[in-house]
Amino acid sequence: MSVVSKLATSAGRRFARFATRTVVSRPSLWPVFRGPLRRQFHRLAPGWDAMRDPDHLASFEAALAAVLPPPARALDLGTGTGAGAFAIARRFPQTEVTGIDLASGMLAEARLRLPSELAARVRFEQGDASRLAYPDGSFELASHANMIPFFDELTRLLAPGGYALFAFSSGPETPIHVPTEQLRGELERRGFVDLAEFAAGRGTAFLARKGSDR
Repeated sequence: MSVVSKLATSAGRRFARFATRTVVSRPSLWPVFRGPLRRQFHRLAPGWDAMRDPDHLASFEAALAAVLPPPARALDLGTGTGAGAFAIARRFPQTEVTGIDLASGMLAEARLRLPSELAARVRFEQGDASRLAYPDGSFELASHANMIPFFDELTRLLAPGGYALFAFSSGPETPIHVPTEQLRGELERRGFVDLAEFAAGRGTAFLARKGSDR
């Protein structure tokens, strides 16, 4: 990687961290960051997989193992090149998986990487996770791997009893990271239960289930 590329990546990480802290605290400011983040990840897409550690989904997989029963429909938010969506489809052979991302470049890479054996159950769509067109309660699982969460929309999209999964591949060092205490507070006040923490590889994950009365 050239010096210029290293500097650009470092600046991008700082910007992603700042955007995450700001948007989680003040979701109304998301439109300020949406365009720059979309362009940033679009540019990174061709080399994205080469930038990640081999165990970047270790904590994500650990949390998936606790999802019972298997979801009929799963949504992978900020899917990037599709690794999280593929992991869900492999873990749950009957689940239909939709991967959503803002960046068209990431989605192009995800479609190129889609294994033929998963093609009937995994699809990718461009969208903004803060506001999606799916009806209320459309999914039994919504996952985030290094993704800014939008808690109100997440709550709307999940069916009662559905799971929300948040994974950070490098724990607190992940550029897009939400502290456990903040996740816990946002989810509990929206009626989520059975909150659980996971650690695997270098990463951490958090899993919660939407209460049946929501």
